[in-house]
Amino acid sequence: MKVRRSERLIDMTQYLLEHPHTLISLTFFAKRYSSAKSSISEDLGIIKRTFKTRGTGILETIPGAAGGVRFIPEISTEQAKEIVDGLCERLSEQDRLLPGGYVYLSDLLGEPDLLRQVGQIIASKYKDQKIDAVMTVATKGVPIAQAVSYHLNAPFVIVRRDSKITEGSTVSVNYVSGSSQRIEKMELSKRSLKRGSRVLVVDDFMKGGGTVNGMKGLIEEFEAELVGITVFAESTFSGRRVIDEYNSLLCVKDVDTHTKTIKVVPGTYFE
Repeated sequence: MKVRRSERLIDMTQYLLEHPHTLISLTFFAKRYSSAKSSISEDLGIIKRTFKTRGTGILETIPGAAGGVRFIPEISTEQAKEIVDGLCERLSEQDRLLPGGYVYLSDLLGEPDLLRQVGQIIASKYKDQKIDAVMTVATKGVPIAQAVSYHLNAPFVIVRRDSKITEGSTVSVNYVSGSSQRIEKMELSKRSLKRGSRVLVVDDFMKGGGTVNGMKGLIEEFEAELVGITVFAESTFSGRRVIDEYNSLLCVKDVDTHTKTIKVVPGTYFE
């Protein structure tokens, strides 16, 4: 049964949004809607212009018999700055300060819409690079990794500090915690990552960079390649940080436990 154009446009848009970084042939859409390829091409042109105007992303056209279209999620710098500025305000609230100078993040990382935006911001940074896996450690970084992996259409892998029977055989590394200087251990299932994979590391919070450096060591053990590191927030660190090249969305500049004030500014993402 032939589908009306208005219905076709809605369904095509939804399908593209749900399948980012996936090459979809015109033949697929033509059969799906019982329509001519010329009509499908016109529809895709409308969707492409709308995505560009609204800052939704890029609809890439691949010519040739084996070609088609690929939706690449993207967020403009202006939109990303607006979201990050809003996060700076929320993180600067006094009631977020916990004993020991820690900042409460759990409520933010539990908001689906905010996670979607954060995932899109981070994924936009790596939209032109091939990412085979998004890696994080088993903490509050998991929902961030999941959001990023969705927008990159790549699986995410979870590094653990203790082995699980359900993980099977694992590869483990020892690393030095950047803040406490203690020797810690982390491990990853051998089935989680293929040799030669291109890996993006994400995490929720970074001080000295020890945890992120541990994941970097695991990637080397798997003979994989580290593409980049992005953290949701970082704090100023008086010692020597063990990670030099990374991106952060937010930076906790100053914490005063006496006045219970927190100063949060945009991180290195926009530099």
